[in-house]
Amino acid sequence: MGCGHKDDKASLASSQIASFSHQPHQSPSTPASKEVWKKGGRMFSILLAVHLALLACTLVSSGAFEKIAVHDYDVFFLLTVMMLIVIIWIIFYLVGTSRCPDAILCKDSHAGPIWLRGGLILFAIFSLVMDVFKIGYYSSFYSCLSAIKIIYPIVQAIFVVVQTYFLWISAKDCVHIHLNVTRCGLMLTLTTNLAVWMSAVTDESVHKAHSKLKKNVTEEIFRWLLKVGMRSSSAEECNCNSQICQIFKNGYFWLYPFNIEYSLFASAMVYVMWKNVGRFIDHHSHHIHRLKFRLFRRTFFVGIVLGLIILVSGLGVLILYEVQVNSSTESSKKSQALTMYYIFNIVCLGLMSLVCIGGSVIYRFDKRDMDRHKNPTRTLDVALLMGAALGQYAISYYSIVAIVASTPRDAISALNLTYALLMIAQHTFQNIFIIEGLHRQPPKEDHKHDSHQKDLYGLTFVNINAVSLRVPDSGSTLAPSTASGTEAIHLSDLVRSLTTPKKMNWRRKFLREISMFLLLSNIILWIMPAFGARPQFDNDTELNFYGDSMWPAIVDICLPFGIFYRMHAVASLLEVYIMS
Repeated sequence: MGCGHKDDKASLASSQIASFSHQPHQSPSTPASKEVWKKGGRMFSILLAVHLALLACTLVSSGAFEKIAVHDYDVFFLLTVMMLIVIIWIIFYLVGTSRCPDAILCKDSHAGPIWLRGGLILFAIFSLVMDVFKIGYYSSFYSCLSAIKIIYPIVQAIFVVVQTYFLWISAKDCVHIHLNVTRCGLMLTLTTNLAVWMSAVTDESVHKAHSKLKKNVTEEIFRWLLKVGMRSSSAEECNCNSQICQIFKNGYFWLYPFNIEYSLFASAMVYVMWKNVGRFIDHHSHHIHRLKFRLFRRTFFVGIVLGLIILVSGLGVLILYEVQVNSSTESSKKSQALTMYYIFNIVCLGLMSLVCIGGSVIYRFDKRDMDRHKNPTRTLDVALLMGAALGQYAISYYSIVAIVASTPRDAISALNLTYALLMIAQHTFQNIFIIEGLHRQPPKEDHKHDSHQKDLYGLTFVNINAVSLRVPDSGSTLAPSTASGTEAIHLSDLVRSLTTPKKMNWRRKFLREISMFLLLSNIILWIMPAFGARPQFDNDTELNFYGDSMWPAIVDICLPFGIFYRMHAVASLLEVYIMS
């Protein structure tokens, strides 16, 4: 695992690399053949990822149906092998880059921000708890199950730990050794995360269908749901009668949303690393902004208070919805729960749409310049926001068509129609607001002070009178003690910079309030569908219009993208808040 076999740009002469390290303001000239092979290496890794993703998608989707001769342990075997290969490659990467001094010549300051890595660790912790519950559940009747079902969560737990450590310390790397191997390894890691995501989404959807099977008594729905079956149907054949077994079973299904979000967060960070392989960053034009995150300073608390009110109210609505819809068979209570759910979401989405419009108007008066530098992280953020929103767009448009074309129309249908229209509007306006915020330069006052002013700001105590007494009244500058050509500091600017606090204008304050309100509102809109509040399955309008097979399939495919959109919007809004 030496450094001698370097491909692509790493095969440049050591003198060129050394000159680059000593001259960071100059972008090294790369021959045209090297650039062509760089694209060829990327294309090879993409093709590898596409084939593996199609294979995993085929097995996962086939394993979800009972009549297809693909069993759940076949899917677990493939995922286990993929995770083991990724673990080996990550160890190879960490050891190889630590031994080679020229492995990482520069880092991307925009990649892997601290709040994104912190969210990754949070989801990783819940994913580990889910794996513990899975191990406990399958160990309860290991004698009648395949061994791979116990091995899979163990390997997945190791995979989560190793990958989280890898992304925490290496998310900003711009690697310059073993480029093609690194590209293929990163694409394999990305594909593995997507395969685990597809497996979790399918398992959760089948579990929801199996839960509805126990509640419905009609023979037609019973046969249809039986045809779908649980992918872990072999586990269902074993008896899980003990209380601890039931706790493990229900616990790991409740933790699936965190594992789903972990896989998507990890995939996004791995993709940015893949884009940065072999990349040279010109530090002269690549500005590094070290912004301090102050949550309870420079704010009116209006956005935080309103957001917390929405968050707490949403949690109450979620609890009542779960109790009245899932625990009661009376149609009147089901209608009340749906009405309460739609009214809350209509109010929340309406406020969020108005706030996003107000934020976009404030941006028209913002004097900050647009950031037009190359930024793979920001490009990915925008692409994920636009792409993930398509899932909720699809559900909303399907609902609009079903409601308008169906008869008769009742109050719930009117609320559902309003909810679908506001969902489309809110996603659109929020995307516009977030994208504008991500493309704005940080405030100039954070980096406009010269070196002399920075030295003065570093003092713990400054005696203004002592400074002013040392400066003659007739002189307007503070002359340097040496004869060097350093710049003089105007006394008026010096005193003003020391005595006048840095003020935040009203535009920035309003933008921070808007960002915090939207952040908290998106959290509750992520929690509600992620933990069971899904009126798409409980409202009969779309189900009767599209049928028992088409509508659940539409929701199962599109809803995970809508859930991911909310969590990714939270991360993006946090960045907008800090940049404001």
